[in-house]
Amino acid sequence: MEAGLYSVDQVADLLGLHVRTVRGYVREGKLTAVRIGKQYRIAQQDLEAFIGRPVPAAEPVRRHRHVEVSSIVEIDAISPETAGRVSSLLMGAAGSRRPGEPRLRVETAYDEERGRMKVIVLGGLGDSARLLEYIATVVEP
Repeated sequence: MEAGLYSVDQVADLLGLHVRTVRGYVREGKLTAVRIGKQYRIAQQDLEAFIGRPVPAAEPVRRHRHVEVSSIVEIDAISPETAGRVSSLLMGAAGSRRPGEPRLRVETAYDEERGRMKVIVLGGLGDSARLLEYIATVVEP
């Protein structure tokens, strides 16, 4: 909402009405609106005149940035011993978190018949990159 203008969706939310009902009020001239492109915008003063009272000030949206990485690593032709080392290394690194640090989740699965390991890492950017480097140091020649 910029410069006291509301979209039809915002007005519908504020008044507890369906969007089509608000559009109908605009088309019938009951609610004054300005058409910008293909959308209507309703001025705060016009909305207040329509409902007969001041529009409550919207609380500012508080957003906290959160970045999480989801990584899936598939390793072919890996021995059970090496898969065990990778798994132990990752579980140890993920488990050594200090209180208050973001959670780091790691899951591993090993298919002995195919010699294939799958690693799933969920966590922050830096932590995930560090774990992927650990995998690289163990499995790359």
